[in-house]
Amino acid sequence: MNIALMSHDNKKELMVQFCIAYCGIMSKHTVCATSRTGRLVADATGLPVQLFLAHAHGGCQQIGARIAYDEIDMVLFFNDPTSDELDQDLAYITRLCDQHNVPIATNAATAEMLMHGLARGDLDWRELIKPTTPLRV
Repeated sequence: MNIALMSHDNKKELMVQFCIAYCGIMSKHTVCATSRTGRLVADATGLPVQLFLAHAHGGCQQIGARIAYDEIDMVLFFNDPTSDELDQDLAYITRLCDQHNVPIATNAATAEMLMHGLARGDLDWRELIKPTTPLRV
């Protein structure tokens, strides 16, 4: 499965800590992220992370396009509700995930549930509804 990681600036450290905690599960899947988040996660966990552009340069749109083409199976977008930054991007990604039936977590508690479900095989149905396609960067 292809897991996309994104986070607001104030939630990047939480994303890193989350990925450290769940790197055993994540290592069995393909992980991609916007550049800064991805670099932080890769450095902290040793996971291979396919990097997209930075948010300011269209990374959110790159991930959005892959959601639309069913190339992303899960999105972890750690949101800072106290920040006005990236509100449009969060709405854009959430809308795409809803439209294409892609599980999305906007906080660590929901992300934890998705990780446990992923480990149990609860999300294997995603493989049944689409042909196997590698993530294109």
